[in-house]
Amino acid sequence: MIVIRECEGFDELRACVDLQIEVWGYSDGDVIPRRAFLVAQKIGGQAIGAFDTSLPGAHERGDAASMVGFALALPGVKTGVASASGWPESYLHSHMLAVRDGYRNQSIGAKLKVAQREDALRRGIRRMEWTFDPLEIKNAFLNIHKLGAVVRRYEENFYGVSSSRLQGGLQTDRLVAEWWIGSPRVAAAIAGTATAAEPATSDAWLEEIRVPAAIYDWKADDAQRHLAREVQTENRRRFQRAFSQGLTVVAFTRDSQGNGIFHLERWSEPEISI
Repeated sequence: MIVIRECEGFDELRACVDLQIEVWGYSDGDVIPRRAFLVAQKIGGQAIGAFDTSLPGAHERGDAASMVGFALALPGVKTGVASASGWPESYLHSHMLAVRDGYRNQSIGAKLKVAQREDALRRGIRRMEWTFDPLEIKNAFLNIHKLGAVVRRYEENFYGVSSSRLQGGLQTDRLVAEWWIGSPRVAAAIAGTATAAEPATSDAWLEEIRVPAAIYDWKADDAQRHLAREVQTENRRRFQRAFSQGLTVVAFTRDSQGNGIFHLERWSEPEISI
């Protein structure tokens, strides 16, 4: 049984540190330390964990031992963007989400995001953001299709050099997901009733950008990594051009071969209900 709740105590925050090393293979220089998780909680951020309470002896070993995933968010302020009160708009930046191998593809990541949304809505926050790798098909499907996020920004080599084995030695290009958590679009996506309307033909989209399903194999293979780098370079150019023309990623689909497809059109900020 998976329980989603706020992390409590030093041991559970330390388990978040251990899990990020396990999932991404980070070196010491890239690991978010325990005290940063603690500070995030104290200043209005989030450290939410997923716990498998069915593990044998879980209670005797402590809740930290049953952690199988977590989400970390930091508070932020949008300078130059005023809220209804006239003050700069506050938001949450969801910096990190990890799920242990063996527990993936069970919607645990989606449940962690929904828990973040519910907490943010209770506090009157209307927007969350996070970055994700444009070459990660599964992440894009979760963020855009299942959660209803949109994308209008591309950050080139955002983190610089990364020690994560999942990065495959490529530059850390990132898309910025905007999650308008009080919007009908997001509510419908989470409920599984609808996302963005999908045109009958691909010609109806103003732009489509594809990621081949083989990208994971290419990134992991020294001899083929240049193919992944070529996709990254070409898609970077296309995203940057599309965003400069005012287009927004509003949908993401996968074809029968598992290739990912970003769909872009013109979009404006939604009416928000808090």
